Amino acid sequence: MAQREGPATDAATTPTEDPIMLEARALTKHFPVRGLRGRGKAVRAVESVDLTLRRGQVVALVGESGSGKSTVARLLAQLYPATSGQVLLRGEPVKVRFGRRFRAYCRQVQMIFQDPFASLNPIHTVRYVLTRSLRIHHRGLSKEELETRLAGLLEQVHLRPAERYIDKFPHELSGGQRQRIAIARALGARPTVLLADEPVSMLDVSIRLGVLNLLKELKEELDLAILYITHDIASARYFADRTVVMYAGEVVESGDSESVTQNPAHPYTQLLVSSAPDPDKLADAAERPARGEPPSLIKPPSGCRFHPRCPFAMDRCKTESPPSLPAGDGRVAACWLYAEGVEKPAGLEVKA
Repeated sequence: MAQREGPATDAATTPTEDPIMLEARALTKHFPVRGLRGRGKAVRAVESVDLTLRRGQVVALVGESGSGKSTVARLLAQLYPATSGQVLLRGEPVKVRFGRRFRAYCRQVQMIFQDPFASLNPIHTVRYVLTRSLRIHHRGLSKEELETRLAGLLEQVHLRPAERYIDKFPHELSGGQRQRIAIARALGARPTVLLADEPVSMLDVSIRLGVLNLLKELKEELDLAILYITHDIASARYFADRTVVMYAGEVVESGDSESVTQNPAHPYTQLLVSSAPDPDKLADAAERPARGEPPSLIKPPSGCRFHPRCPFAMDRCKTESPPSLPAGDGRVAACWLYAEGVEKPAGLEVKA
């Protein structure tokens, strides 16, 4: 992708940033707890999340199960109404649920789900699945144009020759092939944004890299903005330009993927990195077990939500929620250890 030149100033040789395609501002989602005992209570699944997706870039949203990653994706896809905050598409606030406006939004923003078998109707063929996508988003196609588009979608996701797959049912395909059909269905709308919710976690390890490489290739060819949701921080380093780390519904660290994964600033990110499989670190990981468990999101801890598990927690962490603070290398971390005048503890291994 060609870099664009900035204005004729002292920084004229610095390329301008890619345009923002989709943005979340202070996005919040609370799910009411049903039943008599849950009256007045809510699960605080996502709390004031800011996120920016730019054209031609991949942003990884990383965190353990229950951290709110998939809820953020569904909020961005307009599948859930937000409790508060905004979703902006190309700078314009968007709030749609049904009808023509929702279909118009889906032409721009498409979602790829975690389980390709569950997201494909088992009684319909590949032809039906892809034809429906094309008919909904591009009406008026002739029979010849439709057949050309169908073959083109299968070619784009490397299912060749197209006639081998076009009339198969989902159960006749492998897991990787089913996920490629799900990707092709999303591409049928010709979107500018893809929201990929753990797209390889249900696949065999041997074929995960192929699907990630396909998404990377599509990003470059189509200049897509991609949100890649994963609990595997190692794959975020390989695939994403930027990484955002979530814990208990809140963003705790963000920055370029190389810095976040190789030199994590937030204690929770350090925990994630140390938990990633690495033969050279198995002994160290065994000696440093994680403290505690993720908190209840019905009644989350006061102050920093990570403080009950944090080995560096201070009194301030228990009462005041930390803002996003500069943590070096262009990163920000929601941690009081990076507040001005705070001396870093010896065990906090962060390279300045």
